[in-house]
Amino acid sequence: MTPGRIARVLLTIFFIGLLFTPVAMKRYAARRASDRIAADMQTALVRHGFYLTEVSHAAGIDFVHQAPTLDPKLAPIMPEVASMGASVSIVDFDRDGWPDIYVTNSAIGSKNALYRNMHDGTFKDVAPEMGIADVNQPGTGVSTGAVWGDYDNDGYEDLFLIKWGRPELYHNDQGHGFTRVTEQAGLPAWINADTAIWFDYDGDGLLDLFVGGYYAEDIDLWHLNTTRIMPDSFEYAKNGGRKYLFHNLGNGKFEEVSEKVGINSRRWALAASAADLRGTGHPDLFVANDYGVSELYFNDGGHFREVGQQTGVGFAPKSGMNAAFGDILNDGNYAVYVSNISEDGILIQGNNLWMPKQGTSGNGLQYENLARDFGIELGGWSFGAQFGDLNNDGTLDLYLANGYISLDRGRSYWYDFSKVAGGNSTIIGDAKNWPAFDGRSLSGYQNKKVWLNDGAGKFIDVAQAVGVTDTYDGRAVALVDLWNRGVLDVVVANQKGPLLVYKNTVAPENEWIEFQLEGATSNRSAIGAEVTLYWNGQKQMQEVSGGTGFAAQNDRRLHFGLGKNPHMEKVVIRWPSGKVQTIEQPALRQLHVVKEPA
Repeated sequence: MTPGRIARVLLTIFFIGLLFTPVAMKRYAARRASDRIAADMQTALVRHGFYLTEVSHAAGIDFVHQAPTLDPKLAPIMPEVASMGASVSIVDFDRDGWPDIYVTNSAIGSKNALYRNMHDGTFKDVAPEMGIADVNQPGTGVSTGAVWGDYDNDGYEDLFLIKWGRPELYHNDQGHGFTRVTEQAGLPAWINADTAIWFDYDGDGLLDLFVGGYYAEDIDLWHLNTTRIMPDSFEYAKNGGRKYLFHNLGNGKFEEVSEKVGINSRRWALAASAADLRGTGHPDLFVANDYGVSELYFNDGGHFREVGQQTGVGFAPKSGMNAAFGDILNDGNYAVYVSNISEDGILIQGNNLWMPKQGTSGNGLQYENLARDFGIELGGWSFGAQFGDLNNDGTLDLYLANGYISLDRGRSYWYDFSKVAGGNSTIIGDAKNWPAFDGRSLSGYQNKKVWLNDGAGKFIDVAQAVGVTDTYDGRAVALVDLWNRGVLDVVVANQKGPLLVYKNTVAPENEWIEFQLEGATSNRSAIGAEVTLYWNGQKQMQEVSGGTGFAAQNDRRLHFGLGKNPHMEKVVIRWPSGKVQTIEQPALRQLHVVKEPA
């Protein structure tokens, strides 16, 4: 071999070596992964009309939830008793027209985050400078959720912080910061709560606040006098926290009126939501309870009647962890989705889809569970779920987060869990009787569910196909058009896991329309306003919510997908004040800002 040829061979070997350096290999793998994602996206767009790409890091969000560490007496079962606290709520706190994200942390000393939307695809945590980050201080408990509502009608959304501990109310100072007003508002010193919602239950134009207790309010989970803090039954537990209804007095103060207006329960509340289910103009209240039956309170103009057994939703005790409403058949009626537990071969409670029975309405309203018929019954150990049109085809889809405790993949706690569940109240109710977890998993590492509505009464799970492949322990889900593109993005809070932001790409041929409402006579947030959209001879109804799902709050702007070539007819808005407003043929592909007529 000539010297020249030897040089060429050595040079070739040198360049081949460069191609296979660690850096080059990483770049090559990244290109392959990018090509694979692009191919998957194209396939999903053709087959399902949308694709979800997880972009939290690229968007400047690197939040990881921390769980609480409670009294050492609970150490053997700490993974179970400290298994909640991750939440997400959406708010445009500074009124710049771009939705922001608030997430909670749950360890003493950990910080909550308020991610301000920077309008360029990224977010910046401004919670420290706004005064709502360092809220998990020793002696005050920890955050388990947050809901936003303009309680004083000044045009800016105020923050109620749900806690195992001292609940907090923060007044929004016109987007420049927050002032703590807990004592002035008259809130109690301690509530071990996982759920709260804003709604105007008496129609006076002021937002009231419902809070559902989980552990009893006289328990300090960090300083226990007894280990008898657990439910006294796995089916009919009534030793949980009380339920509170704080009536807004209009001067920055609230009066607790729950028993006065007919709400008196100590079931273990995990989720609540409100909507006008009977067309009376008054928001009814649905509460999903752990270790028992769901509760439905009909609102008769400021007084509540519990009608769960009467209507069917309180028929069977389960582990209710979610309450979300959706007009899934485009017929102007709300279904209620309640998540529960399913584990193949062990426990099949099944999730509930409570649908109004045909021919029933008003005070005679009856519900039947059609989750199995619709294909959305089995979701693992299910937590937060939300209805929303993810592919803009004109029907509401369903996103579900699941997974309970992900520890050792090879060892399961289910056998010991079943032994406790089968015991009597004395055994169940005392934490010292519960076998130690010892690093074992309980329904961990589960695949999420993204159920696509086919418009004909069936939902199909497309999670893996549309990019949702994470197996974190999911808790709260919020739907929001984060970048004002006319599509619903998905934000997921995970227990002891990262906050995930799924950016949605939707097939461009599907049209959309959005509405942002502002009350005048009604509460300024327009919570409780009902919007019915008419197009192509069909209709879909949505209501502005003050909290829905599990430990979550969606964007208050209402998003409607319309499918291809829609013929827009009208939108009818029924405000909480009772006023009805009709807008003929609203323009497509835009956000309509609508103020309540004087």
